[in-house]
Amino acid sequence: MGEPALECRLVHTLAVSAAKTSRCLSLSPSFQRGLFTSWVKDNIKKKECCFYSEDPSKGVCKCGYPKVHHADDAIKPDEFIGESWDKHRHTREVPTDAFGDITFGGLGQKVGKYVRASTDTSPDVIYQLMTEHWKLCPPNLLISVTGGAKNFYLKPRLEEMFRRGLIKVAQTTGAWILTGGTHTGVMKHVGKAVRDYALSNSYTDDQVVAIGVATWGIVHNRHVLVNPEGCFPARYSLNEQSQGRLSCLDVNHSHFVLVDNGMHGCYGVEIALRSQLEKLISQQPLGNRESGVKIPVVCVVLDGGPGTLDTIYNAMLNGTPCVVLEGSGRLADVIAHVAELPVSKVTLALIHQLMKRFFRQEYKDFKDLKFIEWTKKIQDILRTPQLLSVFRIDEEGQNDVDIAILKALLKASRTSDSLGSENWERQLELAVAWNRVDIAKSEIFTEESQWKSSDLHQAMLTALVSHKPEFAKLLLENGVCLQEFLGLDTLSELYAHLQPGCLFLRRLAKRLQSDKGRRGQPEPPGRRRMSLCHVSAEVRHFLGSFTAPIYPPPPPRPRIEMPKDDIRVTFPPKGSTELQSLPPPEAERGREGVQDPGRDLFLWAIVQNRKELAEIAWEQCGDSMCAALAASKILKKLAQEEDDEGDEADRMRELADHYEKQAIGVFSECYSQDEPRAQKLLIRISPSWGRTTCLRLALEADNKSFVAQAGVQGLLTKIWCGELAVDTPQWKVLLCMLFFPLIYTGLITFRRDEDIHKETQRYEEIRNMENVTGSTCDAKMKYQIHDYPDRVDLRPLKCVSRLVSFFSSPLVKFYWNIVSYFGFLWLFAFVLMVDFQTQPSWKEYLLYVWLASLVSEEVRQLFDDPDGFGFRRKAKMYINDLWNILDVLSIILFLIGLACRLTTTVFYAGKVILCIDFIVFCLRLMAIFTISKTLGPKIIIVRRMMMDLFFFMFLLSIWVVAYGVAKQGILIHNEDRLNWIIRGAVYEPYLIIFGNVPTNIDNVEFDMSTCSVNGTDPLRPKCPILNANNTPAFPEWLTIILLCVYLLFANILLLNLLIAIFNYTFQEVQDNTDCIWKFQRYELIKEYHSRPAPPPPFILLSHLYLLIKRMVLRRPPQRHKQFREELEQSEEEELLSWEAFMKDNHLANSRRDWSQSMERRIQDTADRVGVMVEQLEAERDMAKRMAHLEAQVSQSTKALQWIIDVLKAKGYQSKEDAPSLSLSGKGKDSDQSESREELKRERTRYHVNARRFHYPGSTVERFPVPEEKVPWEVEFASYNPPIYNAVNTPSVQTEQAGHSDITALDKFRNPEGRTGMKGRGALDQLGANLILDPVLTRWRDSGRSALEFLAVWDEKEAIWAIPGGSVQEGEPLPERLERILGRKLYEQVKARVGEGAEINKVYEGYVDDHRNTDNAWVETAALNIHFDRRGLLMADLNRMAETSMASAELVRWQEVSSKTPVCAYQKEVLRRVGELHGIRI
Repeated sequence: MGEPALECRLVHTLAVSAAKTSRCLSLSPSFQRGLFTSWVKDNIKKKECCFYSEDPSKGVCKCGYPKVHHADDAIKPDEFIGESWDKHRHTREVPTDAFGDITFGGLGQKVGKYVRASTDTSPDVIYQLMTEHWKLCPPNLLISVTGGAKNFYLKPRLEEMFRRGLIKVAQTTGAWILTGGTHTGVMKHVGKAVRDYALSNSYTDDQVVAIGVATWGIVHNRHVLVNPEGCFPARYSLNEQSQGRLSCLDVNHSHFVLVDNGMHGCYGVEIALRSQLEKLISQQPLGNRESGVKIPVVCVVLDGGPGTLDTIYNAMLNGTPCVVLEGSGRLADVIAHVAELPVSKVTLALIHQLMKRFFRQEYKDFKDLKFIEWTKKIQDILRTPQLLSVFRIDEEGQNDVDIAILKALLKASRTSDSLGSENWERQLELAVAWNRVDIAKSEIFTEESQWKSSDLHQAMLTALVSHKPEFAKLLLENGVCLQEFLGLDTLSELYAHLQPGCLFLRRLAKRLQSDKGRRGQPEPPGRRRMSLCHVSAEVRHFLGSFTAPIYPPPPPRPRIEMPKDDIRVTFPPKGSTELQSLPPPEAERGREGVQDPGRDLFLWAIVQNRKELAEIAWEQCGDSMCAALAASKILKKLAQEEDDEGDEADRMRELADHYEKQAIGVFSECYSQDEPRAQKLLIRISPSWGRTTCLRLALEADNKSFVAQAGVQGLLTKIWCGELAVDTPQWKVLLCMLFFPLIYTGLITFRRDEDIHKETQRYEEIRNMENVTGSTCDAKMKYQIHDYPDRVDLRPLKCVSRLVSFFSSPLVKFYWNIVSYFGFLWLFAFVLMVDFQTQPSWKEYLLYVWLASLVSEEVRQLFDDPDGFGFRRKAKMYINDLWNILDVLSIILFLIGLACRLTTTVFYAGKVILCIDFIVFCLRLMAIFTISKTLGPKIIIVRRMMMDLFFFMFLLSIWVVAYGVAKQGILIHNEDRLNWIIRGAVYEPYLIIFGNVPTNIDNVEFDMSTCSVNGTDPLRPKCPILNANNTPAFPEWLTIILLCVYLLFANILLLNLLIAIFNYTFQEVQDNTDCIWKFQRYELIKEYHSRPAPPPPFILLSHLYLLIKRMVLRRPPQRHKQFREELEQSEEEELLSWEAFMKDNHLANSRRDWSQSMERRIQDTADRVGVMVEQLEAERDMAKRMAHLEAQVSQSTKALQWIIDVLKAKGYQSKEDAPSLSLSGKGKDSDQSESREELKRERTRYHVNARRFHYPGSTVERFPVPEEKVPWEVEFASYNPPIYNAVNTPSVQTEQAGHSDITALDKFRNPEGRTGMKGRGALDQLGANLILDPVLTRWRDSGRSALEFLAVWDEKEAIWAIPGGSVQEGEPLPERLERILGRKLYEQVKARVGEGAEINKVYEGYVDDHRNTDNAWVETAALNIHFDRRGLLMADLNRMAETSMASAELVRWQEVSSKTPVCAYQKEVLRRVGELHGIRI
């Protein structure tokens, strides 16, 4: 790793550590402001005048500020005495004193940030301020809005479309809007658009970023922004009445950069810094990943004057596309009117005419020289049509400004020099960053573009990481193959970009830390290493321990690196040797970790709770039903472990329910088509999801609705009946249980018999079909194909098999266990009531044996683990079952009672405990009836009501204790007997609820014989406090009132509340009782399916057999095929294909139902009404315009008629009749079509590069030369070009020394016309400067698939160039070629030229070079030197090209094609070279 990478990593680590420390210390806002203030003072300056020079006419300094605004040392500076005031010399930079927050009054987005910055401030500092301190996310697009700085009128419809389109493009793409920031002109329109959006959108995190870059010296009321320590906030008020020549800030912008040059009232100061800032932003990478795409910039023009033309011109020189809104006025309309004209048609006269038409009063102040300059700039703008787009409100297909802006960017990108697939991929990256699927559909994924899956991988990764589901779906529809895209590297990178803050990411970090602690390894500084096995472990935690790892531990492989402080996952670069040595994914994942890219993508989306992406990925899953159930399980577990019970957890539960419904939909579709196949899907082992089954996942996820489906219940019923037919009547089963020989009489039917009968019927049908059709082969083949997966060797059950199948059926086991349990209870009751002796009888010993069999069965259930849960998980599941708790409680009570019963001292207490235990055993009897469809749901209701009763008793106890203690204290004085205290304070108030009203609170019914005066009688309560006449002394009225109040609340209020609670519970549970009962039915079926066939106490024999089999013979437990079945690969593939087909049917049905739903219809109606309203508004606007036009035509007709009448009155006559005033639409259309054809046919007739305004390598600007004034033959009276001779060029030869005289320059005249500059310029001599362009070519391969030429990369122009240059006397090749090839290789090429073999001159003549002047120009001769690709010289050239990366100039073989970016004249040279070799370009 190099030093820059180490330094970046160190800085990142320090920054993250500082951020974490800040979070831990919970820095106060004042301290954070202090840090921000310190940074601003250190990095951002302002400008102030340091030399007070008073202007006598104004009484202020020439900087525009009065004397009081100057520092003391600026009043009489010693160093500037006697000098004239200069803005560059007499201003200085000092720390800024205006920054912080700015607030505005009124509605809308009124809070922002601002800073006062010097004109010399680096744009990097401004960008750092915006992104790091103002916390702005880097933009995906920069919209620079320019135009009229004064208020102007916009047509209502155009204004509405501009506001709506600008906000839409900013909001959807995450763009920054950059304006001048004042409350005038185009900035005011932008502010209104932002205000309207802020008022309609309540989400503060989704506000539009509108940045105003204004001049500090022209801001009205700027004094409120000044505070050396920053304003938090500064309160700014908009006051346009008193602003004068100044301007107020627009209150709807969110951020302001106020550019200061130390002067007051000087407009346009911010232009340079704004241009630098835009250029810097355009060089920043788009997004967080290195895709090579930079942030695009677009310029939007409304109205505007001459300054706006300069802005557009400079923007296009920088390659920035511009969108001009026609109808906005002035310059925008001028450019819009000439945009489709050929450059030759844009003349000075036309520009004069348009300026006069659109600028009106301002036209008089323009000078002729400015018209020449503007004409030249407009012509140069039109020469780059790919960068110019005009939005016309009435043009078909242009209805939205946002689409026009984005299409302009794609248009500029599409017609750039970087053609081919790279260009299309760049456009796609932009569309993904903007999240504009509509633009991608209409402009990128067209019939012209041919996409391979690999071309879309980068865009797909960006769409997934940035959570853009619509784009991910679009890319999948247009050719992305998940099998190719989602390899190991891509999957690792996806997990490297998990959503920050999600629970899954936090658990990954926690697991990594615990793994490090268990291994005792020190953590590497700054980084944590993690592999996909950690991801697999976390997924297994959420799915359940019964599943196998999805990504099993692979061989040594690259690890995921996670920053220590910032929970974020990163991976080593793909080119590392560690990565290259990886085994292929198939070999790495093995049988357990099946490669399933749909599963991987779906899982990645689920753990982040990304609903839209998960839905798209689920549609790509092969095992869709299992994936949906797994997602439900993971999401419910995530919601359970989520720290806060807020919206995130609710969204997880909602998504879990959604995927349960999806699983139900797919299964219902499958079950309706083929019941056996659908049921096989339930118990099939899924290799993609940890080798578990759909049924197991549904049970673990508590998906009651899924388990309650008819197909699932049908499978459970089939398992419950075992080998018996499902429709066998119960009385037949009971009869066969009592007389088992009836099994062989056909009284009951086995499923094998039914299958044989169905098979026989099917075979007979096929035989009949064969007889009718006369064909046998097709029918047999169809029979084999249809039944191959399910066919078995069907034979009737033998006698022993029938007997075993009958008694091993869970249904029969259940009946025998019911009989056995009733027998146990009868024996238990008989012992307790009849035969409970001091010495146990044989009946009691039988009871002990029976109980031992029950205990052994409970132990077997605890340790039996056919699903592989593990003992801890199995024990937890056992304890969570209420019936198992009752079992354990009953066994423990029985053991305690037995221990007491065998002891003579507590013999009776043991019997009491056993009697209580009998109650528990009877309660356990309810579990047996949960299988009943009638009683099972009622038992569930009883359990729920018991929970309600528990909480109700808590409320009731408050009133009982409150009344009982008060009553006891009032009636009885100092009762010390605990039993009577409890009776009086709790028991008696409780009996009052049931109507047992006490008699001791009323004197009328008081009886002394029922109580004991001093409490001496233990069998009677203590008497109340008595008077002297032995009557109660307590206040009778108070006790009666307390009793009434107590009865009112306890009997009426609370008991009715209990009834209401029971009623609510009954109604709530009754609706779901059937679902809950069906869900709980599974556990009972599974219990009896795994239970040994003999009932207690004979079950002890089976337990003994199992013990010997497991402990002695060491045989593994058998898994139940009825609940888990592993299919052959071919059968599984066929089943999954059928499931995928059924899933597609389900999705199609869902979409159809949604399209026909009322909600969808209302939405469609609303959209249509919106379109109709827009059309009506357009029609209304058009009607107004037509009426205005008709009025103008009427006035024109009257004026023309008046002119005709006057001329006739004067005696003038015409030979022809007056023409009709009506226009022919046909002629107009033909003119427009001819104009378009002429624009297409037009080629550049004159040199263009030689007339660029800025002469290269100097600060001199050319005189503007419009297209029509280029030829010397055309008179150009105002032509006054500057004279320039570069001093760094080689000295001119002696014989031409006299030609440097101005009068002698006319002897050398540029053959192509005027250039706007006289003199030698940067060339070596006056007149023609000859160069030689050797085009060295070869064929790419022996098949001559492409012709290539040796090219040199021009870093400055960012194009490839032919290695040509000036030629020394006596040399056949340019000296530049020698520098590139080296001396030895140059001599070999030179010798080849001397031989004259296969050398052709393809071009000779004038070169449109940007260094040309009126008196000096470049001429070239282009030679094609072709080499045999098999020669030794060709091998040396190839070796030189491969090693040129280390040299000063990059040399490569490039294809002779229009796609190769070269300058204009070299394109013509390559075209001729291609024709020479038979290639048409």
